[in-house]
Amino acid sequence: MKSPLFAVLVAGCAPSPADSDVGETDPNPTVEVTAETFGCITDMEPVRNYYATNLLGNIAETLEVAEDPSGKRFPAGTLIQLVPMEAMVKREAGFAAETDDWEFFFLSYSDGQTTIETRGADATNSFGDNCASCHAAVSDTRDWTCEDGNGCVDLNLTPEVIQALQQNDARCDE
Repeated sequence: MKSPLFAVLVAGCAPSPADSDVGETDPNPTVEVTAETFGCITDMEPVRNYYATNLLGNIAETLEVAEDPSGKRFPAGTLIQLVPMEAMVKREAGFAAETDDWEFFFLSYSDGQTTIETRGADATNSFGDNCASCHAAVSDTRDWTCEDGNGCVDLNLTPEVIQALQQNDARCDE
C-alpha cells in the first residue's frame, strides 16, 4: 500500500493541464470580424487622417507601425478606417496571400445596425471601386495603407470632407 505522501509527490511532479498553458499565447490567433466589430469610428485612435485600433488588443504595435514611415507590417487584428463605411482588417497570417492578409469591408448603417455589404479581396465601395485594387498600389511600401501622395487612387475628397464624414458617423450617436 502506497502512502498518501507518495500520491502527493507523484501528483506534484506531473504538470496539470492548466499549468501547460501558462505563459503560452497563440502565435497566429484567428481574427474574428462580424458586423458588430464596426462601431463609432472616432472611438478608435486617430492617426493623421484615419482611425485605427487592434481587435486582438495589440494597439501599441498597431500605432507604432502606423507612425513609422519605413513601411513595417501591421500586426494581425489591426482595424483601419478612413471613412465610417469602409474598413480594412489585418487578418491572421495565411488568411489571404493576394492581399497580404488584409480583408476589406464596405459597410452600411441603418436602424441602429451595421451591415457588411461586401467583404474580402473582391469588396467594392460605394463608387463601385474594388478596394484591394486601389490599395495594391502601396502593398510593398506601406502594407496596403493609402494616404495622400503614396500611390493609391485619389478619392477626390478633401481633408475637410473626410473629417466631416468621420465626425458625422451615425454609429457615434448610439
